[in-house]
Amino acid sequence: MMWSIIFVFLIGLSVGSFLNVVVFRARSEDTIGGRSKCQHCGVELRAQDMIPVVSYFVLGGRCRNCNKPISIQYPLVEFCTAILFCLFFLRYYYGFSLPIGLDVTQSIVYLLRDLLFTVFLIVLFVYDLRYYLILDRFSIPAMVIALVVNYFLGLPILSMLSGAVIIGGFFLFQFLISKGRWIGGGDVRMGLLMGIILGLREGLVALVLAYAVGALVGIFLLLGQKVEMQSKVPFGSFLALTTIIMLLAGVALIDWYISMVGIPPEIIDFLSQPPVPMKF
Repeated sequence: MMWSIIFVFLIGLSVGSFLNVVVFRARSEDTIGGRSKCQHCGVELRAQDMIPVVSYFVLGGRCRNCNKPISIQYPLVEFCTAILFCLFFLRYYYGFSLPIGLDVTQSIVYLLRDLLFTVFLIVLFVYDLRYYLILDRFSIPAMVIALVVNYFLGLPILSMLSGAVIIGGFFLFQFLISKGRWIGGGDVRMGLLMGIILGLREGLVALVLAYAVGALVGIFLLLGQKVEMQSKVPFGSFLALTTIIMLLAGVALIDWYISMVGIPPEIIDFLSQPPVPMKF
């Protein structure tokens, strides 16, 4: 078990390193191929300078050539990706909050699906947090892949489409009445993606969580005088974050909420109904 966790953690570090390349190059380059370079001096990095997390601390957070600071994004994304990979692995290993009736093969397929979705969501989270932008080159392929994968793995098409229409429509309504002042078109596509990945039930919960988390973070930053009321908010990052949370522990969160709060009987069945296990 310990060696399995270490193996998954190392894979997560490597994937996180690749995602950093995707995020940084998506803004300035047409390709993610080629050797990695320093963001400041443009010198190609040595192999020993590209070891995830380790190289950042060995170099003291500075480029070996120009001594300019290396973005803290590199180790953070690498480490967080590795942690998420381990959490998803442990979830499926111990069967925490999973659809009923999954065998070993189905659990592995579900795990790979969730990791794939998480990779897209991490890129969307980091890019919007850094540049206040949700790129179509990330969100649209993610929608297509999620729709195809979820359909073949048994998630009801009605749940996916209704989730996409309702959540995406919610953001589209705000976009139209504000003429793009409140939110951007990327948030609309992010809403579509949430609905397709999670379905209607988990998608709506993720939407509510995103507003709650965003409000808490906003209050904290305002109190710390880090932002002003007019400051831009990377809301797509909150949507990506809560989508990952729902992928990881959505059923457990919903069941916990039902047990803590008095909910009318007519909607308990809707909220507590577990995901449909895939059939293949």
